[in-house]
Amino acid sequence: MLGYTITQWLFGILSFLAIMFALMVVFSRNPVNSVLYLVLTFFCIAGHYLLLNAQFLAVVHIVVYAGAIMVLFLFVIMLMDLNEESEPQRSWLNKIIAAIAGGMLLFVMVGSLKGAGDLQLTQAGHSDIGLVKNLGTVLFKEFLFPFEIASILLLAALVGAIMIGKKIK
Repeated sequence: MLGYTITQWLFGILSFLAIMFALMVVFSRNPVNSVLYLVLTFFCIAGHYLLLNAQFLAVVHIVVYAGAIMVLFLFVIMLMDLNEESEPQRSWLNKIIAAIAGGMLLFVMVGSLKGAGDLQLTQAGHSDIGLVKNLGTVLFKEFLFPFEIASILLLAALVGAIMIGKKIK
């Protein structure tokens, strides 16, 4: 217990918080609270990315998932106006089938991760792996053309969404 570093302590704390917030997402009765707990789970996962020296991935994870997608989920939940009276009641057969499917998924995940404890992770010797500077260098030197094509496709999708959403007089 005395040989643990601050990184190992942070990893343990972030892992515990991520698991607790994920469980609160599943077991929360209020859908708005579930979305907020999911945002907190995403922040804990972003902390894991920071511990792995992937600063860009952590920032993108917060901006894209915790920012954009969770705001979209929150708006959808608010627009749906969920009430307990309007929600259909599930039969016992559906609940049993869901429990069996969840158990099978757990079985497959445990089976696939069975040999993962034998892996030895080694650091490649570069402490600047995952930095934004290296990503930008690779992105704008080796992958400039695909990057620009992706930006043109996103622009076309944006224009298409505006045209579809525009009211016709």
